[in-house]
Amino acid sequence: MHIAILTFDGFNELDSLVALGILSRVKRPGWRVSIACPTPRVRSMNGVVLDAQADLREASEADAVIVGSGIKTREVAADAALMARLRLDPARQLLGAQCSGTLVLAKLGLLGDLPACTDLSTRPWVEEAGVRVLEQPFVAHGNVATAGGCLASQYLATWLIARLVDEQAAREALHYVAPVGEKDLYVRRAMTKVAPFLDARV
Repeated sequence: MHIAILTFDGFNELDSLVALGILSRVKRPGWRVSIACPTPRVRSMNGVVLDAQADLREASEADAVIVGSGIKTREVAADAALMARLRLDPARQLLGAQCSGTLVLAKLGLLGDLPACTDLSTRPWVEEAGVRVLEQPFVAHGNVATAGGCLASQYLATWLIARLVDEQAAREALHYVAPVGEKDLYVRRAMTKVAPFLDARV
């Protein structure tokens, strides 16, 4: 089971790495979570440098993909050659988009006429792409989920674990990373956001 987190130059650390941390709490045989990049190395919006763990070909073949966010997402979405390398398909993959990653899914035509979530800065561009933006942190339609706000990345990770394993595994992963003294409250709140979308497979 391979989950790829698409991470481009100028990436937002919270968007890629919070999801990576939560998803990596699942300890199952064959479970793999990777930072997938178009180049061998990418630099974040704050100067953090990461080496790619997977390339775009591997991401296109992954069981699940999160499209991360960053300050150069508009450039990514406008790069026809780069976008052509993203062979994503909700018929065979779970797809999630974090903040401006929603713009990438919109430009790939993977949102259709479905409403989506994104961050406040990206909202005008997503709406310009013909997508209605919701005033909420998370939504999922079948195999495609979107989240808005950096810390909403926890909801994408929770949704993926619940879909790929089960809700108990999602709760356990969240419980592990939640603040001490707030763990049960934290898990309940996250599951309240995600659970309504787990049965909607349309």
